[in-house]
Amino acid sequence: MKTLEKIFAAKLLKVKAIKLQPQNPFTWASGWKSPFYCDNRKTLSYPDLRSFVKIEISRIILERFPEVEAIAGVATGAIPQGALVADALALPFVYVRSKPKDHGLENLIEGELKPGMKVVVVEDLISTGGSSLKAVEAIRQNGCEVIGMVAAYTYGFDIATEAFKQAKVELVTLTNYEAVVAEAARIGYIQEDDIELLNEWRRDPAHWSV
Repeated sequence: MKTLEKIFAAKLLKVKAIKLQPQNPFTWASGWKSPFYCDNRKTLSYPDLRSFVKIEISRIILERFPEVEAIAGVATGAIPQGALVADALALPFVYVRSKPKDHGLENLIEGELKPGMKVVVVEDLISTGGSSLKAVEAIRQNGCEVIGMVAAYTYGFDIATEAFKQAKVELVTLTNYEAVVAEAARIGYIQEDDIELLNEWRRDPAHWSV
């Protein structure tokens, strides 16, 4: 029986939301060179896949964080997924900006959270974990309790694992690096020789080069 990680990895590869280019790396916003790129926003364009993500994140929240009282999406990538999940669960929804607006009310959190609420954060992708945990801190400073985070995908970097541990945030994901690489190799999207290069990159992404 296939696991959720394998099923979702296959779906992401099918719609080309995962790009693996070991010999022609991408440049991330951080400046890191990467042979790997994940664009979960593509799932929004496929109704069946969009529903799959909504249903699976909702299911995980109900199973792992049943005391949830509100859903928060991290801007911008997780706003649509978060809103879909909040709608499915009939819960309040907010989203957290990367920085406050520079006009109007200068909000960092858009929407309304009441102090003491138990919040689950929805994220589309975890790389270093920095932006995701900034959102957690903003919610905590708003007087609420973050009881967990559910993300569509994680690269599984050590730096992120340690950051979530230090922040005391439980993270659950639909799929991950290992599942995507295994499925990509199974379908012939990458060759066996590429796997070691990809693993070398993940061990030290900040200093990796072809």
